[in-house]
Amino acid sequence: MGNYIKAHQDILKKLNINTLNPMQEEALLSITSADNTVLLSPTGTGKTVAFLLPSISTLDKSCKNVQLLILVPSRELAIQIEQVIRTMGSGFKANAVYGGRHFSKDKIELAHTPAIVIGTPGRVADHLRRQTFMVEDINTLVLDEFDKSLEVGFEKEMSEIINSLPFIKKRILTSATQDMEIPRFVGLQNEIVIDYLGTETSNLEIKKVTSIDKNKLQTLVDLLHDIGNKPGIIFCNYKDTIQFVSDFLSKNNIPHGCFYGGMEQIDRERALIKFRNGTHQIIIATDLAARGLDIPELNFIIHYQLPLKAEEFTHRNGRTARMNAQGTAYVIQWEGENLPEFIQTKTIVKPKGMITKLETQWTTLFISGGRKDKISKGDIAGLFFKQGDLEKNELGIIELKQDCAFVAVPKSKSGSVIDKTNNTRLKKKKVRVKEV
Repeated sequence: MGNYIKAHQDILKKLNINTLNPMQEEALLSITSADNTVLLSPTGTGKTVAFLLPSISTLDKSCKNVQLLILVPSRELAIQIEQVIRTMGSGFKANAVYGGRHFSKDKIELAHTPAIVIGTPGRVADHLRRQTFMVEDINTLVLDEFDKSLEVGFEKEMSEIINSLPFIKKRILTSATQDMEIPRFVGLQNEIVIDYLGTETSNLEIKKVTSIDKNKLQTLVDLLHDIGNKPGIIFCNYKDTIQFVSDFLSKNNIPHGCFYGGMEQIDRERALIKFRNGTHQIIIATDLAARGLDIPELNFIIHYQLPLKAEEFTHRNGRTARMNAQGTAYVIQWEGENLPEFIQTKTIVKPKGMITKLETQWTTLFISGGRKDKISKGDIAGLFFKQGDLEKNELGIIELKQDCAFVAVPKSKSGSVIDKTNNTRLKKKKVRVKEV
């Protein structure tokens, strides 16, 4: 038992977590002792760590097959969980599989069989049909944000997957919503339900902003100038609206990124990378970004378009004021627009449009080498310090991928860094360095 506790402490240290919160403690106890657990908790409370800690601790290092299968509704969430597992440094190989990339890439990564597979239902079902990996040793199944998977139409694939896994002993379901009925094919029996949905953060302040213009664009720009250079998300209901808002922000010289379902996967990933490393402080998004994304702590979110459901309002707000942090949700309401009953606020803000220059100090650089080339973050840092002539405080966040990497550097030095590092050797590979 002592080694078990020490292993958890070592992992938490790598994740920069001092102590587990009450929900995580209760989840750890339930998942360790029970066969079936349903974990209900608001976005941003640490559900990923809550189910990974006990799940990984039961894996067998001598087993050469997949033992843990995690189904998720989006490729971004699959990538995020894969990265968390890598950071945990548990010694178990994990691979994310999802639509939007060549199947051959999956096969190459799965050739050296991982202990953990994380994937979207459609892609996982495809792998099972092709028998890319064996199922005999998969005894733990996690359905993360299971309600979202069912909502986006994965029920058929989820049913097919679960019916093809005859040796499941432990089931873990997570959600930030309570209103979803769990289908019978999941096979839950005598489950323990851990419900923290009633413990919404009290650190969130909801403020209404009235717009005299129906399109709300100038009100949005004035509000952003009042808020200043802080990280936040502007939520829209439709991707066409995002383009409309994006054009206006560009016209007003406000740096930002976009994130919605119709974007190419590579563009979505790069938008999130730039948001995480500070190249963009603002991202305009649909409700796809309302949960399950690995993004930094936000100071604010803006409901540019009013959410259509109470559930969407809750999830959007859950992107800020996470854990113990403070945050503000701004609701922009045109004077001729009625607020839905589920939006309650007494605070009204009138933006003055104070001209704070909205800018960021970072630029993102792409490096054409990654983990498969035996390149580490330390190698990249060494290249940028020695050949790029950067000081230690001038190197931003490094994100290392399988076949490439992304690095944040000061905008003022990006040109000289590219000149000094492009077409140089990193380990044994000659790499290209360019601005994204």
